[in-house]
Amino acid sequence: MQQDTPLSGIRVIEHASGVVGAWAGRLLAAMGAEVIMVEPPGLCPLRKRAPLFENGSSALFAYVAADKRSVVLDLATSEGRGAFDALLADAAILIDDAPLSERDALGLDEAGIAGRHPDLVHLSVLPFGASGPKADWKGEEINLIHAGGEGYLLPNGLSATLFPDRPPLKIAGHFAEMQGGVAAALAGLAALWSGEGQFVDVSVQDANLAVGAFALQRYGDGSIEHRLTRSFRYGGVIECRDGYVELLTLEERQWRGLVELMGHPEWAADDAFNDAVERSARGEMINREIHAFARAHDVEDIVARAQKLGVPMARYNTPEQVLSGAHETARGIFQKQEWPGVGAISVQTAPFRFGAKAPRLAAAAPQPGVDQALVSSATEKRRASA
Repeated sequence: MQQDTPLSGIRVIEHASGVVGAWAGRLLAAMGAEVIMVEPPGLCPLRKRAPLFENGSSALFAYVAADKRSVVLDLATSEGRGAFDALLADAAILIDDAPLSERDALGLDEAGIAGRHPDLVHLSVLPFGASGPKADWKGEEINLIHAGGEGYLLPNGLSATLFPDRPPLKIAGHFAEMQGGVAAALAGLAALWSGEGQFVDVSVQDANLAVGAFALQRYGDGSIEHRLTRSFRYGGVIECRDGYVELLTLEERQWRGLVELMGHPEWAADDAFNDAVERSARGEMINREIHAFARAHDVEDIVARAQKLGVPMARYNTPEQVLSGAHETARGIFQKQEWPGVGAISVQTAPFRFGAKAPRLAAAAPQPGVDQALVSSATEKRRASA
Protein backbone atom coordinates (compact mmCIF):
# COMPACT_ATOMS: atom_id res chain seq x y z
CA MET A 1 0.00 0.00 0.00
CA GLN A 2 1.52 3.28 -1.12
CA GLN A 3 1.25 6.49 0.89
CA ASP A 4 1.29 8.96 -2.02
CA THR A 5 -1.67 7.54 -3.92
CA PRO A 6 -5.32 8.72 -4.00
CA LEU A 7 -6.78 5.90 -1.91
CA SER A 8 -4.13 5.80 0.81
CA GLY A 9 -5.93 5.20 4.11
CA ILE A 10 -9.01 3.67 2.45
CA ARG A 11 -9.92 0.10 3.41
CA VAL A 12 -11.67 -2.18 0.92
CA ILE A 13 -13.08 -5.60 1.81
CA GLU A 14 -13.09 -7.98 -1.14
CA HIS A 15 -15.44 -10.97 -0.93
CA ALA A 16 -14.93 -12.36 -4.43
CA SER A 17 -14.51 -15.77 -5.99
CA GLY A 18 -14.22 -14.57 -9.60
CA VAL A 19 -12.05 -12.38 -11.78
CA VAL A 20 -14.46 -9.42 -11.93
CA GLY A 21 -14.41 -8.62 -8.22
CA ALA A 22 -10.76 -9.57 -7.88
CA TRP A 23 -9.73 -7.23 -10.70
CA ALA A 24 -11.79 -4.38 -9.27
CA GLY A 25 -10.01 -4.90 -5.96
CA ARG A 26 -6.62 -5.07 -7.67
CA LEU A 27 -7.20 -1.70 -9.38
CA LEU A 28 -8.23 -0.11 -6.08
CA ALA A 29 -5.13 -1.58 -4.43
CA ALA A 30 -2.98 -0.05 -7.18
CA MET A 31 -4.52 3.32 -6.23
CA GLY A 32 -3.31 2.85 -2.67
CA ALA A 33 -6.28 1.24 -0.93
CA GLU A 34 -5.77 -1.44 1.68
CA VAL A 35 -7.63 -4.36 0.07
CA ILE A 36 -8.42 -7.30 2.35
CA MET A 37 -9.50 -10.52 0.68
CA VAL A 38 -12.00 -12.45 2.77
CA GLU A 39 -11.55 -16.06 1.73
CA PRO A 40 -13.80 -19.00 2.69
CA PRO A 41 -12.32 -22.02 4.52
CA GLY A 42 -11.81 -23.68 1.13
CA LEU A 43 -9.91 -20.54 -0.01
CA CYS A 44 -10.50 -18.33 -3.04
CA PRO A 45 -11.17 -20.47 -6.15
CA LEU A 46 -8.87 -18.21 -8.17
CA ARG A 47 -5.91 -19.77 -6.35
CA LYS A 48 -6.47 -22.83 -8.53
CA ARG A 49 -7.49 -21.18 -11.81
CA ALA A 50 -5.41 -21.61 -14.96
CA PRO A 51 -2.99 -20.62 -16.29
CA LEU A 52 -0.81 -22.43 -13.79
CA PHE A 53 2.89 -22.31 -13.04
CA GLU A 54 4.85 -25.56 -13.13
CA ASN A 55 4.37 -26.00 -9.38
CA GLY A 56 0.59 -25.91 -9.82
CA SER A 57 -0.01 -22.44 -8.38
CA SER A 58 -2.12 -19.98 -10.34
CA ALA A 59 -0.49 -17.29 -12.46
CA LEU A 60 -3.90 -15.63 -12.69
CA PHE A 61 -4.16 -15.38 -8.91
CA ALA A 62 -0.59 -14.05 -8.66
CA TYR A 63 -1.68 -11.25 -10.99
CA VAL A 64 -5.11 -10.26 -9.64
CA ALA A 65 -4.23 -10.64 -5.94
CA ALA A 66 -0.95 -8.70 -5.87
CA ASP A 67 -0.77 -6.03 -3.16
CA LYS A 68 -3.70 -7.48 -1.21
CA ARG A 69 -4.08 -8.99 2.24
CA SER A 70 -5.82 -12.25 3.14
CA VAL A 71 -8.03 -13.41 6.00
CA VAL A 72 -10.06 -16.62 6.16
CA LEU A 73 -13.64 -16.49 7.49
CA ASP A 74 -16.59 -18.86 7.31
CA LEU A 75 -19.57 -16.60 6.61
CA ALA A 76 -21.87 -19.61 6.93
CA THR A 77 -21.40 -19.34 10.72
CA SER A 78 -22.56 -16.61 13.08
CA GLU A 79 -19.00 -16.23 14.38
CA GLY A 80 -17.67 -15.72 10.85
CA ARG A 81 -20.38 -13.20 10.01
CA GLY A 82 -19.67 -11.31 13.23
CA ALA A 83 -15.96 -11.09 12.42
CA PHE A 84 -16.82 -10.00 8.90
CA ASP A 85 -19.02 -7.19 10.22
CA ALA A 86 -16.17 -6.11 12.48
CA LEU A 87 -13.90 -5.77 9.43
CA LEU A 88 -16.58 -3.82 7.57
CA ALA A 89 -16.85 -1.31 10.42
CA ASP A 90 -13.63 0.38 9.26
CA ALA A 91 -14.11 -0.20 5.54
CA ALA A 92 -15.22 2.25 2.86
CA ILE A 93 -16.06 -0.26 0.11
CA LEU A 94 -17.26 -3.87 0.08
CA ILE A 95 -16.76 -5.78 -3.18
CA ASP A 96 -19.08 -8.78 -3.36
CA ASP A 97 -19.75 -11.29 -6.13
CA ALA A 98 -21.77 -13.86 -4.16
CA PRO A 99 -24.86 -15.08 -6.09
CA LEU A 100 -28.07 -13.36 -4.99
CA SER A 101 -29.51 -16.68 -3.80
CA GLU A 102 -26.67 -17.06 -1.28
CA ARG A 103 -26.41 -13.54 0.09
CA ASP A 104 -29.05 -13.75 2.82
CA ALA A 105 -27.42 -16.81 4.39
CA LEU A 106 -24.00 -15.16 4.30
CA GLY A 107 -25.21 -11.86 5.75
CA LEU A 108 -24.49 -10.09 2.47
CA ASP A 109 -28.02 -9.08 1.48
CA GLU A 110 -28.41 -5.49 0.37
CA ALA A 111 -30.80 -4.43 3.12
CA GLY A 112 -28.79 -6.13 5.86
CA ILE A 113 -25.50 -4.53 4.85
CA ALA A 114 -27.13 -1.12 4.49
CA GLY A 115 -28.75 -1.43 7.93
CA ARG A 116 -25.56 -2.44 9.74
CA HIS A 117 -23.15 -0.26 7.74
CA PRO A 118 -25.06 2.74 6.38
CA ASP A 119 -21.90 4.59 5.30
CA LEU A 120 -20.48 1.67 3.32
CA VAL A 121 -20.34 1.46 -0.48
CA HIS A 122 -21.66 -2.04 -1.20
CA LEU A 123 -20.27 -2.84 -4.65
CA SER A 124 -22.13 -5.81 -6.14
CA VAL A 125 -20.52 -7.40 -9.23
CA LEU A 126 -22.54 -10.06 -11.04
CA PRO A 127 -22.61 -11.40 -14.61
CA PHE A 128 -25.96 -9.78 -15.40
CA GLY A 129 -26.41 -7.44 -12.46
CA ALA A 130 -28.42 -7.74 -9.26
CA SER A 131 -31.79 -6.83 -10.81
CA GLY A 132 -33.80 -7.86 -13.83
CA PRO A 133 -34.82 -11.27 -15.21
CA LYS A 134 -31.19 -12.49 -15.54
CA ALA A 135 -30.04 -11.46 -12.08
CA ASP A 136 -29.82 -15.09 -10.91
CA TRP A 137 -28.02 -16.30 -14.03
CA LYS A 138 -24.47 -17.55 -13.77
CA GLY A 139 -21.88 -16.55 -16.35
CA GLU A 140 -18.31 -17.47 -17.13
CA GLU A 141 -15.95 -15.61 -19.46
CA ILE A 142 -17.14 -17.52 -22.54
CA ASN A 143 -20.77 -16.58 -21.80
CA LEU A 144 -19.99 -12.97 -21.03
CA ILE A 145 -17.83 -12.27 -24.08
CA HIS A 146 -20.77 -13.35 -26.22
CA ALA A 147 -23.47 -11.79 -24.04
CA GLY A 148 -21.78 -8.45 -24.61
CA GLY A 149 -21.67 -9.02 -28.37
CA GLU A 150 -17.88 -8.98 -28.72
CA GLY A 151 -17.51 -12.73 -29.17
CA TYR A 152 -19.52 -12.67 -32.39
CA LEU A 153 -17.04 -10.22 -33.88
CA LEU A 154 -13.93 -12.33 -33.26
CA PRO A 155 -11.52 -13.11 -34.71
CA ASN A 156 -11.18 -9.99 -36.85
CA GLY A 157 -8.37 -8.02 -38.43
CA LEU A 158 -5.21 -10.05 -39.06
CA SER A 159 -6.68 -13.22 -37.55
CA ALA A 160 -9.71 -13.05 -39.85
CA THR A 161 -7.46 -12.42 -42.84
CA LEU A 162 -5.24 -15.41 -42.04
CA PHE A 163 -8.05 -17.73 -40.92
CA PRO A 164 -11.32 -16.54 -42.53
CA ASP A 165 -13.14 -19.82 -41.89
CA ARG A 166 -12.67 -19.84 -38.14
CA PRO A 167 -15.83 -19.53 -36.01
CA PRO A 168 -16.32 -16.81 -33.36
CA LEU A 169 -13.71 -17.07 -30.63
CA LYS A 170 -13.18 -15.93 -27.05
CA ILE A 171 -10.37 -13.46 -26.52
CA ALA A 172 -7.48 -15.11 -24.68
CA GLY A 173 -7.62 -14.52 -20.96
CA HIS A 174 -10.46 -12.74 -19.18
CA PHE A 175 -11.30 -9.75 -21.36
CA ALA A 176 -15.02 -9.54 -20.54
CA GLU A 177 -14.55 -10.12 -16.82
CA MET A 178 -11.77 -7.55 -16.58
CA GLN A 179 -13.91 -5.01 -18.41
CA GLY A 180 -16.50 -5.66 -15.72
CA GLY A 181 -13.81 -5.18 -13.08
CA VAL A 182 -12.81 -1.82 -14.55
CA ALA A 183 -16.45 -0.68 -14.58
CA ALA A 184 -16.85 -1.87 -10.99
CA ALA A 185 -13.76 -0.03 -9.76
CA LEU A 186 -14.88 3.21 -11.41
CA ALA A 187 -18.43 2.82 -10.11
CA GLY A 188 -17.13 2.16 -6.61
CA LEU A 189 -14.94 5.28 -6.73
CA ALA A 190 -17.84 7.40 -7.98
CA ALA A 191 -19.97 6.20 -5.07
CA LEU A 192 -17.12 6.73 -2.60
CA TRP A 193 -16.60 10.32 -3.74
CA SER A 194 -20.31 11.03 -3.39
CA GLY A 195 -19.75 10.77 0.35
CA GLU A 196 -22.77 8.54 0.93
CA GLY A 197 -23.12 4.85 1.62
CA GLN A 198 -25.03 3.07 -1.13
CA PHE A 199 -25.59 -0.15 -3.03
CA VAL A 200 -23.88 -0.13 -6.44
CA ASP A 201 -25.12 -2.70 -8.95
CA VAL A 202 -22.54 -3.62 -11.63
CA SER A 203 -23.39 -5.91 -14.55
CA VAL A 204 -20.53 -7.44 -16.55
CA GLN A 205 -22.80 -7.69 -19.59
CA ASP A 206 -23.61 -3.97 -19.36
CA ALA A 207 -19.91 -3.11 -19.11
CA ASN A 208 -19.08 -5.10 -22.22
CA LEU A 209 -21.98 -3.65 -24.19
CA ALA A 210 -20.52 -0.23 -23.43
CA VAL A 211 -17.11 -1.31 -24.73
CA GLY A 212 -18.70 -2.62 -27.94
CA ALA A 213 -20.83 0.47 -28.52
CA PHE A 214 -19.45 0.93 -32.04
CA ALA A 215 -21.19 -2.25 -33.18
CA LEU A 216 -24.44 -0.99 -31.67
CA GLN A 217 -24.02 2.32 -33.49
CA ARG A 218 -23.59 0.46 -36.76
CA TYR A 219 -26.76 -1.50 -36.02
CA GLY A 220 -28.59 1.79 -35.57
CA ASP A 221 -28.03 2.67 -39.24
CA GLY A 222 -29.13 -0.76 -40.41
CA SER A 223 -25.68 -2.37 -40.58
CA ILE A 224 -24.89 -5.61 -38.77
CA GLU A 225 -21.19 -5.72 -38.11
CA HIS A 226 -19.43 -9.04 -38.77
CA ARG A 227 -15.93 -10.20 -37.90
CA LEU A 228 -14.99 -10.32 -41.62
CA THR A 229 -16.20 -6.77 -42.25
CA ARG A 230 -15.14 -5.23 -38.94
CA SER A 231 -12.30 -3.12 -40.25
CA PHE A 232 -11.45 0.27 -41.59
CA ARG A 233 -11.57 0.60 -45.36
CA TYR A 234 -7.80 0.74 -45.52
CA GLY A 235 -5.08 0.30 -42.93
CA GLY A 236 -5.28 -2.19 -40.09
CA VAL A 237 -2.61 -4.83 -39.43
CA ILE A 238 -0.04 -4.87 -42.21
CA GLU A 239 2.87 -7.21 -42.83
CA CYS A 240 6.36 -5.73 -43.10
CA ARG A 241 9.66 -7.39 -43.94
CA ASP A 242 10.33 -8.48 -40.35
CA GLY A 243 6.97 -8.32 -38.59
CA TYR A 244 3.70 -6.44 -38.52
CA VAL A 245 2.51 -2.90 -37.92
CA GLU A 246 -0.93 -1.47 -37.27
CA LEU A 247 -2.02 1.57 -39.26
CA LEU A 248 -4.97 3.90 -38.75
CA THR A 249 -5.78 7.01 -40.79
CA LEU A 250 -8.94 8.82 -39.78
CA GLU A 251 -7.97 12.44 -40.40
CA GLU A 252 -7.02 14.26 -43.59
CA ARG A 253 -3.57 15.19 -42.27
CA GLN A 254 -2.92 11.54 -41.49
CA TRP A 255 -3.79 10.56 -45.04
CA ARG A 256 -1.42 13.20 -46.40
CA GLY A 257 1.31 11.92 -44.08
CA LEU A 258 0.74 8.38 -45.35
CA VAL A 259 1.10 9.50 -48.96
CA GLU A 260 4.37 11.24 -48.07
CA LEU A 261 5.57 8.16 -46.20
CA MET A 262 4.99 6.07 -49.33
CA GLY A 263 6.97 8.53 -51.45
CA HIS A 264 4.02 10.23 -53.17
CA PRO A 265 3.16 7.31 -55.48
CA GLU A 266 1.66 8.17 -58.86
CA TRP A 267 -1.71 6.58 -58.13
CA ALA A 268 -2.19 8.87 -55.07
CA ALA A 269 -1.97 11.96 -57.30
CA ASP A 270 -5.47 11.26 -58.64
CA ASP A 271 -7.75 14.12 -57.47
CA ALA A 272 -10.34 11.55 -56.46
CA PHE A 273 -8.22 10.65 -53.43
CA ASN A 274 -8.71 14.15 -52.04
CA ASP A 275 -12.21 13.05 -51.03
CA ALA A 276 -12.47 10.87 -47.91
CA VAL A 277 -15.61 9.12 -49.15
CA GLU A 278 -13.96 8.23 -52.43
CA ARG A 279 -10.90 6.94 -50.59
CA SER A 280 -13.12 4.65 -48.56
CA ALA A 281 -14.76 3.41 -51.74
CA ARG A 282 -11.31 2.55 -53.11
CA GLY A 283 -10.07 1.11 -49.83
CA GLU A 284 -9.29 -2.33 -51.22
CA MET A 285 -7.06 -0.85 -53.93
CA ILE A 286 -5.32 1.47 -51.43
CA ASN A 287 -4.66 -1.43 -49.09
CA ARG A 288 -3.00 -3.43 -51.85
CA GLU A 289 -0.61 -0.56 -52.41
CA ILE A 290 0.06 -0.11 -48.68
CA HIS A 291 0.77 -3.81 -48.24
CA ALA A 292 3.14 -3.90 -51.21
CA PHE A 293 4.98 -0.86 -49.85
CA ALA A 294 5.23 -2.20 -46.29
CA ARG A 295 6.62 -5.60 -47.27
CA ALA A 296 9.79 -3.85 -48.49
CA HIS A 297 10.49 -2.17 -45.13
CA ASP A 298 11.48 -3.18 -41.60
CA VAL A 299 9.07 -2.48 -38.75
CA GLU A 300 11.26 -0.15 -36.69
CA ASP A 301 12.20 1.95 -39.72
CA ILE A 302 8.71 2.39 -41.10
CA VAL A 303 7.19 3.11 -37.68
CA ALA A 304 9.80 5.77 -36.87
CA ARG A 305 9.26 7.50 -40.22
CA ALA A 306 5.47 7.26 -39.95
CA GLN A 307 5.34 8.79 -36.49
CA LYS A 308 7.52 11.73 -37.55
CA LEU A 309 4.94 12.42 -40.26
CA GLY A 310 2.01 12.20 -37.85
CA VAL A 311 0.79 8.87 -39.24
CA PRO A 312 -0.74 6.68 -36.49
CA MET A 313 1.35 3.52 -36.92
CA ALA A 314 2.87 1.23 -34.32
CA ARG A 315 4.57 -2.12 -34.10
CA TYR A 316 2.15 -5.03 -33.74
CA ASN A 317 3.72 -6.57 -30.64
CA THR A 318 4.22 -10.18 -29.70
CA PRO A 319 3.78 -10.91 -25.97
CA GLU A 320 7.57 -11.02 -25.58
CA GLN A 321 7.87 -7.59 -27.18
CA VAL A 322 5.30 -6.15 -24.79
CA LEU A 323 7.36 -7.35 -21.82
CA SER A 324 10.64 -6.03 -23.18
CA GLY A 325 9.56 -3.02 -25.25
CA ALA A 326 11.42 0.26 -24.79
CA HIS A 327 8.23 2.24 -24.15
CA GLU A 328 6.83 -0.33 -21.72
CA THR A 329 10.16 -0.45 -19.88
CA ALA A 330 10.40 3.34 -19.66
CA ARG A 331 6.88 3.49 -18.27
CA GLY A 332 7.70 0.87 -15.63
CA ILE A 333 4.62 -1.14 -16.54
CA PHE A 334 6.04 -4.43 -15.28
CA GLN A 335 7.67 -5.23 -11.97
CA LYS A 336 9.51 -8.34 -10.84
CA GLN A 337 8.02 -10.16 -7.85
CA GLU A 338 9.05 -13.33 -6.07
CA TRP A 339 6.36 -16.00 -6.15
CA PRO A 340 6.76 -19.04 -3.83
CA GLY A 341 7.96 -22.11 -5.68
CA VAL A 342 8.30 -20.22 -8.95
CA GLY A 343 10.85 -17.44 -8.52
CA ALA A 344 10.79 -13.97 -10.02
CA ILE A 345 7.85 -13.21 -12.29
CA SER A 346 6.90 -10.06 -14.21
CA VAL A 347 3.65 -8.53 -12.98
CA GLN A 348 1.88 -5.50 -14.42
CA THR A 349 1.80 -2.77 -11.82
CA ALA A 350 -1.13 -0.63 -12.97
CA PRO A 351 -2.53 0.80 -16.21
CA PHE A 352 -2.13 4.34 -14.84
CA ARG A 353 0.16 6.53 -12.75
CA PHE A 354 -0.28 9.52 -10.44
CA GLY A 355 3.03 11.26 -10.91
CA ALA A 356 6.38 11.05 -12.63
CA LYS A 357 7.17 7.62 -11.20
CA ALA A 358 5.43 4.39 -12.09
CA PRO A 359 3.35 2.82 -9.29
CA ARG A 360 5.00 0.01 -7.38
CA LEU A 361 3.56 -3.19 -6.00
CA ALA A 362 4.40 -3.45 -2.32
CA ALA A 363 3.80 -7.18 -2.04
CA ALA A 364 3.11 -10.33 -4.00
CA ALA A 365 -0.28 -12.05 -3.75
CA PRO A 366 -0.82 -13.10 -0.11
CA GLN A 367 -0.62 -16.57 1.33
CA PRO A 368 -3.97 -17.81 2.75
CA GLY A 369 -4.91 -16.16 6.04
CA VAL A 370 -1.56 -14.45 6.47
CA ASP A 371 -3.29 -11.33 7.83
CA GLN A 372 -5.64 -13.13 10.24
CA ALA A 373 -4.53 -10.76 12.99
CA LEU A 374 -6.65 -8.08 11.30
CA VAL A 375 -9.75 -10.06 12.27
CA SER A 376 -8.73 -10.23 15.92
CA SER A 377 -7.96 -6.52 16.14
CA ALA A 378 -11.22 -5.57 14.38
CA THR A 379 -13.22 -7.84 16.68
CA GLU A 380 -11.56 -6.42 19.80
CA LYS A 381 -12.17 -2.87 18.61
CA ARG A 382 -15.84 -3.66 18.04
CA ARG A 383 -16.22 -5.14 21.50
CA ALA A 384 -14.52 -2.15 23.10
CA SER A 385 -16.90 0.27 21.37
CA ALA A 386 -20.05 -1.76 22.16
